[in-house]
Amino acid sequence: MHRTHTVIDSPVGPLTLVATDGTLSGIYMEPHRHRPAQETFGQRDPGAFGEVTEQLGEYFAGDRKEFTVPLAPEGTAFQHTVWEALRTIPYGETLSYGQLAERIGRPGAARAVGLANGRNPLSIVVPCHRVIGSTGQLTGYGGGIERKRHLLDFERGAYVPRGAGAAATTLW
Repeated sequence: MHRTHTVIDSPVGPLTLVATDGTLSGIYMEPHRHRPAQETFGQRDPGAFGEVTEQLGEYFAGDRKEFTVPLAPEGTAFQHTVWEALRTIPYGETLSYGQLAERIGRPGAARAVGLANGRNPLSIVVPCHRVIGSTGQLTGYGGGIERKRHLLDFERGAYVPRGAGAAATTLW
């Protein structure tokens, strides 16, 4: 197994992109609750991430609603089921953990879905930020609640970019 990585800038701070055998296997924010140790990311190789860097740029420019890069996340069969279900949540919309559990045919597994969601190694591309609490409240996010709020506001068109006037607020 050969891993490489690079770090890119984004509106939510630096993102560490990791590839395993040439396929995207991780996107980690700083800080990130379940971020693996840096030494597991392999050599730095910015040239290996052209397609995902381009798609992330299009996403943050508001021109991309879903990602098409090949993915190779590491996890259990249940985690993979949850991560695939995350990719079906439309841009700008949210589901509760319970709704996501029902969607995968495990209506009593909201807590397990939450744990799998929290272990998602492909932030943004696999949109775990689109899962919220049953009351509509923003709950846990590996990159922090403020980043989750930022991504949801951005997707809903409520984000005000830096320098857009006195009402503009920024996180980074």
